[in-house]
Amino acid sequence: MIRTLRSLAHKYFSDEEAVILFLILVTGTVFVILFGAMLAPAIASLIIAFILQGLVTKLNKLGVGETVSILGVFLVFLGILVGFLFGLLPLVWTQVSALAGEAPRIIRGLQSYLELLPEQYPHLISAEAVSTVYQQVSTEVGQFTQWLVSFSLSSIPDLVALLIYMVLVPILVFFFLKDRKVLLGAVARLLPPQRPMMLQIWHEVNLQCANYVRGKALEILIVGGVTYIAFKFLGMPYAALLSLLVGLSVVIPYIGAAVVTIPVAVIALFAFGWGSQFIWIMVIYGIIQALDGNVLVPVLFSEVNNLHPVVIIVAVLFFGGIWGLWGVFFAIPLATMLKAVFSAWPVKDSLPLPETEKQ
Repeated sequence: MIRTLRSLAHKYFSDEEAVILFLILVTGTVFVILFGAMLAPAIASLIIAFILQGLVTKLNKLGVGETVSILGVFLVFLGILVGFLFGLLPLVWTQVSALAGEAPRIIRGLQSYLELLPEQYPHLISAEAVSTVYQQVSTEVGQFTQWLVSFSLSSIPDLVALLIYMVLVPILVFFFLKDRKVLLGAVARLLPPQRPMMLQIWHEVNLQCANYVRGKALEILIVGGVTYIAFKFLGMPYAALLSLLVGLSVVIPYIGAAVVTIPVAVIALFAFGWGSQFIWIMVIYGIIQALDGNVLVPVLFSEVNNLHPVVIIVAVLFFGGIWGLWGVFFAIPLATMLKAVFSAWPVKDSLPLPETEKQ
């Protein structure tokens, strides 16, 4: 056992820089797990500044000054934030409340559809199975409605915290953008002066993760915006709520689109029935999903290394289980970071066996 541990230590931790990097990764992970909720505004601000820095860099390459670029990008961010808080968020909340009020009617309509299935397909579906499904759906909808009412009654402390976050986050984003070089220099002084492996990993992670995060944020805006325009034009109820769900669904590859298709189809079915309007909505929705997967994604993520679908799904499950929605959103960047770390990690040959063991 001791000999095996010595061999592993020699193979993977004989380089001093590897030991330091390992300690940094472990310490950072423990720190985020223990204090992530407390430092959520700072972490969110750092992520937003990381996304916006790409726009600042592009403006600098076009000849725009550093200060003007930072102020311009920051004002655009404030405009989007104000539009989300005072435009989209109240509209989505209103539609969520309306949908909760419509839940009993939808449940009754679902019951009428389910009751016809045993008559049409008696060999495949039994009346008992339909009754079980109906009871489960009714229970879930009842719990959701109860949660919605309790949430609205106890949301005042959360609103106060949200207001505090809305003040802190823009301030922190501005200073992260303005003093980026100073902050990075302060962190660099804590690291060894000779750090080729860390620089290689940083270059890879910065390139891959920055492209992915910025591309994914842009993809959410484009897919959600186009879906809202299409649903509004077709008279789809709860267009803002559904378009927000469709936009956020691109965060989870392979799974998100399939899951969000269910509420889109159900609401369209109960709003328009089995008619041409329902078919048009599903066709347009399918076209949006096809254009997203075959046109938008290749354009936005042309510089991002593709991960195997199994790796993506495992990363989404693992990091989503640890950090919730943030973990789901950053599952692929975190998996890319781990891939870069493993690729750059120095590995030496195993220790030679002693002469006694060779004999």
